[in-house]
Amino acid sequence: MRALKQSLQSVLPDLALDVVLTVRAYRRNHGVFPNILFPKTFNEKVVARSLFDKRPILRQFADKFAVRSYVSKRLGEAVLPELYWVTRNPRDIPIERLPRSFVVKPTHGAGWVRLVRDKSQLDRDELARQCEYWLSQNFYNWHRERVYKDIVPRILVEELIDDGGKEAPTDYKFMVFHGRVEMIAVIVDRFVDTRGYFLDRDWNPLDAGLANITGQKADVRTPCTLPKPPHLAEMIRAAEILGRDIDFVRADFYDTPNKIYFGELTTTPGAGMEPYDPPSFDAYMGKLW
Repeated sequence: MRALKQSLQSVLPDLALDVVLTVRAYRRNHGVFPNILFPKTFNEKVVARSLFDKRPILRQFADKFAVRSYVSKRLGEAVLPELYWVTRNPRDIPIERLPRSFVVKPTHGAGWVRLVRDKSQLDRDELARQCEYWLSQNFYNWHRERVYKDIVPRILVEELIDDGGKEAPTDYKFMVFHGRVEMIAVIVDRFVDTRGYFLDRDWNPLDAGLANITGQKADVRTPCTLPKPPHLAEMIRAAEILGRDIDFVRADFYDTPNKIYFGELTTTPGAGMEPYDPPSFDAYMGKLW
């Protein structure tokens, strides 16, 4: 595959190469070729956006540092996790001055994160090497999501949100279409015993898989027994404020007994490569978009 990619790169311009590699990957994951010129399903529209949508706001959403100013202007700073440090040199992170727990993540990728629960147990050199690896990567090269291509690689150290869960806090992902939350993806016990569910905005379970969020398919036959979060209505309002001027964005939040916290904004979930179960749900979301 690497040899083929290098051969194609030598004869094709960047966009043409992106189209070829993306279409091949889509067929490998979905079993069919995508309609990227006249997309209909949600995943096809994600792929078309990844390839052709050059709006600067999409890159700001993808940049984990730049998005903070967007969120602050629309919702205020109180919803943002505290930012302890931002750097291009992970070996200058002042571990001694940080609280006992914190989160480390890069600005220019997705799914890269390190939760530090107790810094006294931290292998600092190993953390630095992990960060240096992130900084050496251009996440665009992984799935050809052009929105990541020109983000300045940096490392963020942020407040670790603790809602009493096993490892990571429960992740509430609001699917906002044309300024309205239509459904919510919920991820529970990430990194330990990951489970995912889809619910409507009124907290009624939907019979749909969650492969595009968790990286693994949820068992849609298992009923969702999660209690409604205490600040559901507030999170919905916040998500709709963040997404009111765009056709689709996924706005992620955390909920604690005292307040909500912003997580991230995502405009190309799963790079359009992860199938939904049932497939009709992909078409349904495509119509909402």
